Amino acid sequence: MNNSTFFLVLRRMRAPIIALIVIYAISVCGLTLVPGVDATGRPAPPLSFFHAFYFISYTATTIGFGEMPNAFSDAQRLWVIVCIYLSVIGWSYSVITLIALLQDKGFQKTLTANRFMRRVRRLREPFYIVCGCGETGSLICRNFDRLGQAFVVLEKDEIRVEELDLLDFKTDTPALAADASLPDNLLLAGLRHPRCRGVLAVTNDEQANLGIAIAVRLLTPKLPVIARARSPSVTANLASFGTDHIISPYERFADHLALAIMAPERFRLIELLTSLPESPIPQVHRPPGGHWILCGYGRFGRAVGERLAETGITLTIIDPAGDPQAGHIAGNGTEADTLRAAGIATASGIIAGSDNDVNNLSIAVTASELKPALFVVVRQNHAANAPLFQAYGADFAMVPSHIVAHESIAILTTPLLARFLGEIRRADESWCHALVDRLHALCDGLTPTVWGICLNASEAPAARQALMHGRGIALRDALRDPSDRERMLPAIPLLIDRNDRLTLLPDDDFDLAAGDRILFASSLFTLNHIKLTLQNANALDYAIDGHADESGGWLWRKLRPANVPARR
Repeated sequence: MNNSTFFLVLRRMRAPIIALIVIYAISVCGLTLVPGVDATGRPAPPLSFFHAFYFISYTATTIGFGEMPNAFSDAQRLWVIVCIYLSVIGWSYSVITLIALLQDKGFQKTLTANRFMRRVRRLREPFYIVCGCGETGSLICRNFDRLGQAFVVLEKDEIRVEELDLLDFKTDTPALAADASLPDNLLLAGLRHPRCRGVLAVTNDEQANLGIAIAVRLLTPKLPVIARARSPSVTANLASFGTDHIISPYERFADHLALAIMAPERFRLIELLTSLPESPIPQVHRPPGGHWILCGYGRFGRAVGERLAETGITLTIIDPAGDPQAGHIAGNGTEADTLRAAGIATASGIIAGSDNDVNNLSIAVTASELKPALFVVVRQNHAANAPLFQAYGADFAMVPSHIVAHESIAILTTPLLARFLGEIRRADESWCHALVDRLHALCDGLTPTVWGICLNASEAPAARQALMHGRGIALRDALRDPSDRERMLPAIPLLIDRNDRLTLLPDDDFDLAAGDRILFASSLFTLNHIKLTLQNANALDYAIDGHADESGGWLWRKLRPANVPARR
């Protein structure tokens, strides 16, 4: 890439450089042929090649110095006048060509790509490649930044890349305006970088997402890929290429709505665990059974209809292309007469699921006026319309970008969470309700941060070393405040994975072992304190027995209470 920039400059500046060389050569040769005069005014031989080149060098570059080694003859001065005008023309041509080169879009893209490539190459921490920075990608990037997770962005739209630079990120994120479905651009973004941990294909074009997933699978088969899909055909194609995680927002929301009807406490628990960290706790959803009205029977409507049918709910479908033989009602659902014909008087819920936000809001408002007690579910297609949907205040909102972002972040940042969610699908409602109450009390009205840590040399060196030397560490020791061991940190151990043997909600006296993987729910503040205890030998000694070494870094000396006895 650096060579291409160099050769591009040479190719565009070739004519000006040749022109300057010719002008300098003619000027120097002329001075070596035109006779001069000596100090007494007598004829003298022309300038030597060295003196001619020296004179032209400072004259043609407009520096000016004087006639040397003696005053020039009139013939020499006439030739110098010609050389001056020739050099001005040559340098003007060169400067104009250079300015045009710097303004050239292709050259600017090459420089940007070079700078992007160097920044990616200098990354020294694990990172993810985010392909697409629309509503979903921007949400993922903001939360990655909050969590301190490095990432690289590929986005086809230059305006969105420029907007990304305006976001108040903690780090200088490498971003390039390029088509992520092209393999060369993925390689440029660090696909084969040793620190690359995965790729998120979350563009608005599902064919581009398919191309990204295929490229990653062929170029780096072991690298995990999360791809966004809408249609069943693309979903099946992604699955055939072994894509690790395929997220269809329509299917996911349909699953969530059906689960909220059949097992509301389990749905509430899953919702809390997969929400973005430390965001406001979502409102409780208790959709009723009975008769529902579904407005819009596209891909989203079909997915929702299939799931709700499994729950025993009866549906009346309103669609502009409705089939009367199938019992559908033709219309948009924005008219009161259409809703009455669909049986809104006896309905317990309505789903405004078209691909038009204005129509969905119109359906919801009209339905609420006809029956205020109706449970209203709305589909929000664009994040820019969020203020309108918030002002309306639906009982349940479907936002595709949020669904994809939530699941992507949960999968990438906490791999253990997927196993925990798989286990709780067999739990009863009372167990889920008790855990939901505990999670509500953790973060003062905010959703908890769900995170995992492995007791190995890289993630928890102090804990691993102590365990390998036969020292016992109970789970409660990891939960002690490193500045006051008598105070327990507000955190819930959700799961411990020991050699694929899972322990759900382990007790505080659970004895840890090297290699254990632990899934916690806590605040970000508590997360940092628990990691300090497991990573710092002094903090761990204090948490276990109240003693600590005299040695240690300045951070531990700051945190250690004055009454803690030192281990000598």
